[in-house]
Amino acid sequence: MKIAVDFDGTIVEHKFPAIGKPRLFAFETLKKLQEQRHQLILWTYRSGKELDAAVEFCRKNGVEFYAVNKNYPEEVFEEGKVSRKIQADFYIDDRNICGLPGWGEIFHIIHPEMNPTWENPNQPLLEKRSFFKRLFG
Repeated sequence: MKIAVDFDGTIVEHKFPAIGKPRLFAFETLKKLQEQRHQLILWTYRSGKELDAAVEFCRKNGVEFYAVNKNYPEEVFEEGKVSRKIQADFYIDDRNICGLPGWGEIFHIIHPEMNPTWENPNQPLLEKRSFFKRLFG
């Protein structure tokens, strides 16, 4: 699937034009989604040097995007000819109508088959390993 991901307020705390601290489990979840062979598109208001800084920040944190503010890497934005809207199967953005769920919940929405309770359905709830320990090791 193609997944469009916002940067400010979603991957990092909102501090535009500066780069905020990474949100809890954002990069771990994005890397796990890439391991599941999803194409991640950085879909952000940023442009110019602020966009370059965001892309580099993500790269340093282990996430390389399939495309940045484009539907595919080779797309050329032509004013009036190509829509700025990104075509994706999911959009992850802190400005969703109900806000941004936690990154663990985001992963679970995309991959409900990886429900951590399926490991041993008879195990008492308090003894189950946390979702993130199962997911990230």
